[in-house]
Formats: sequence, C-alpha cells, structure tokens
Amino acid sequence: MTQCAIVDFCPSNANHNRMNAPQLTSPPLTIKNQAERCKRRLYAYNTRPNPPRRHRATFRMSMAEDKQHDFNVLDTSIYPAQLDEKSDRLRQLFAEFQPPELEVHASEPSHFRLRAEFRLWHEGDRCYYAMFEPGNKSKAYEVKEFPIASQIINRLMQQLLVEIQPNELLRRQLFQVEFLTTMSGDALITLIYHKKLDDAWQAEAEALQQRLGFPIVGRSRKQKLVLERDYVNETLQVDGRAFHYRQIEGGFTQPNGGLNQQMLSWARSASDAFSGDLLELYCGNGNFSVALADKYDRVLATEISKTSVAAAQINIRDNALDNLIIARLSSEEFVQAIRGERTFTRLGDVDLTSYNFDTVLVDPPRAGLDDESVRQISEYNNIIYISCNPDTLHSNLTELCKTHTITRFAMFDQFPYTHHIETGVVLTRRSANKDQ
Repeated sequence: MTQCAIVDFCPSNANHNRMNAPQLTSPPLTIKNQAERCKRRLYAYNTRPNPPRRHRATFRMSMAEDKQHDFNVLDTSIYPAQLDEKSDRLRQLFAEFQPPELEVHASEPSHFRLRAEFRLWHEGDRCYYAMFEPGNKSKAYEVKEFPIASQIINRLMQQLLVEIQPNELLRRQLFQVEFLTTMSGDALITLIYHKKLDDAWQAEAEALQQRLGFPIVGRSRKQKLVLERDYVNETLQVDGRAFHYRQIEGGFTQPNGGLNQQMLSWARSASDAFSGDLLELYCGNGNFSVALADKYDRVLATEISKTSVAAAQINIRDNALDNLIIARLSSEEFVQAIRGERTFTRLGDVDLTSYNFDTVLVDPPRAGLDDESVRQISEYNNIIYISCNPDTLHSNLTELCKTHTITRFAMFDQFPYTHHIETGVVLTRRSANKDQ
C-alpha cells in the first residue's frame, strides 16, 4: 500500500520545532519517530494576512520510490495511533499536576480544514497549485487535491483552475490563491497578484464570481478589491443550538470547524458549575464569548485585533446578545484598567467595578500567558484555559496550581497527523484559599 500524505499545521512561531515524515518503506508512522525518519517537507501556507495566532498548513509527504510526490491521497489509517500518542504525551507532561482523566476529542480524519492557501505556479501558459521544499523554491510540486481541506475547498480548487487557465487577464501574474470556507457551506476566494488590478480585471473577476457562486477578493501591493464581501458567514451547531459568526478575511478563526464545535460544547459544560460574570481574554471574533453568554450573568471580553473586534461586534448583534461586551484591549491593558492604573477611552462607559468576575477564560497565543497575566487570572476562583501549546501551558500551570486545582482536562485534536495539540483545562481555587 502506498503510504503518503502526512499533514502538518505549523504555527508561524519560528521557535516551534517541526517534525518530519517517514520514507515510503518505513513502518507505520508514529509521532515519536517522525523526526528521525524524515526526508522532505513541502509547504502550503494558510490564512493571510497575519492574524494574531496565524497557522499555516504544512503538507508533508512521504516519497514514492521514483521520488515523485503524491498529494492526492491521505492515509487515514494512521490517525488513531497518532491520536493515542498525543494523548499519552499530554498525560505524561501534566502528570505532576494530578489532573483528572483526560477527555480526548478526535477530529474527522479528512476534509476537516476550513482554510487553505496555495502558491500558483506558472509554466508557459499553464498554471497549477504548488508547494515547495523548505529552502528550495526552484522546484515546484503540483497539488491537484488537498485531502485535509474541506470538500468545498477541493471543489473550488478545480473549478477555479478551469476558469483562469484560458483567461490571460485573470491568470497573468496571479501568484497566490486563498480559500476560506465554513461548516455551513459558505466560501470566500482571495486572488493575490503581482500587478495592479484595473477595471478590466474587475469585470472579468466579477463574471468569474458569478460562475463560481462565491465571492472573490482581489489583492495586490497596497490594493484590495472587494467585489461583493470580504467575509464568510458561519453557523456552528453546539448542544442543539445554532451560533452565528462572521469570519473576516485575514482574521483569526479556528481552522478545524468540527473540533471548534466540540471545544465550545466542552466550555459550555465546564461553565455549568459556575455563576456570576465571565471575563475572557484573547477573545478573537467572540468564538467562545458568544457561545458562553447564556451561561453567565454578564460577559466582558477583550481582544487587541481591530479586525477581530469588528467581527465580534457583528456576532453579538447576529446572536441577539445583550449581556456581552467586547472591548479592544490587550490583556496587559485590561490588567491596568481593572486595577485603576490607567483609563482607556476604548472601554467607553463600561464600569469595571460593577462586574462580579468569578470566572476567567483565556485562549492565548502559543507563547502562553506572561507572568503578570498569570498573576492576574490567579485572582479568579475559576479559570478556563484553552492552549495551543502544551509546553507554555505547563509553564503557566506551574504557578496557577499553587492556588488552583485542575478539575477538567481535555485534548482537542485540531491538527491531525501532526504533533500540535490543543488543550483545555479548568481550574478552581482550592477551598482553603477560596476566600483570600
């Protein structure tokens, strides 16, 4: 059987170690032996421009005996074993904190990724989606299918190539294509050029948009042309309820929609034991805030990205929420504001002293929480911590577990076939310290 298609999602954080794929003749892949048995890694980048916690997809392939790369097949049979290895790693890493039994949330084995980004390679009058080896941009490898991506992305990949191949105006100097899709069937295509986009291009692109049935955004240096809209509309089904989200091009969104629904359900379940008001730091477009609003009296969430905050305000409106406020503040600025050290006009007339924050939810970047933020959240009785980096979570828990106990412990496999792990923990203040 041909072994191929190891899919990796590497965050843009340059300090993160990446692992490699086995040769064709290797025994079945395991997480532990990838690094020793690699040959090549090929890259397909995801989600541009640079959202706060941007991930790019790294599609790492084993090689056929003739040294050609097959991007069209995904060996899903290796997924259960890899999932077991990840869960074992988490149990060992956090054993010193004596957490409860790990709750393991598995992904769909294929077509789970809702974002994809490809270079477009030109050879004469022909163009195709391409990936490259790290450090070698001279040899392009053609991508005909992308089995980790959603069915809509795979369909649009083919339809778009058929349309632009014979059209010189649309094809010429097009160097990158991005797809953003949703669980509910919406999609957005971004075409990025090394040329100025003029009226003639816009007329052709508008006709293409009509034929494809999804909106197109054109980009070039210092230029962005939105032909219809620059966002997708998502509806997530969580615990029998529908939550509506606007996801804007260039803003951060969870790439694995199915796992996102599981994370939201888990956070809602964890919140059943809590009351009072919720504070959320790093809220993005309100992914968690919107889904948790009915679990608390009031929710105040903070986010520094203007794009994400703008989307969050729309999501508050579309979900008819009257107890959720999202302010454009960094976590450091919020600490200063709640301590009365600084005032921020961005808070408007929000009276922080009127809130009864008993619970805090944090979903920080891969770097985790800084020391001051750790001290700040340790003051709350309940902490819901979503982490995309187990190592920085471990570091933060070293301090947080001095005052709190882990009561829920979960793994969300956002990135199958990789060593990347999304972790959720719930901490409650130890009874001896609860009134301090």
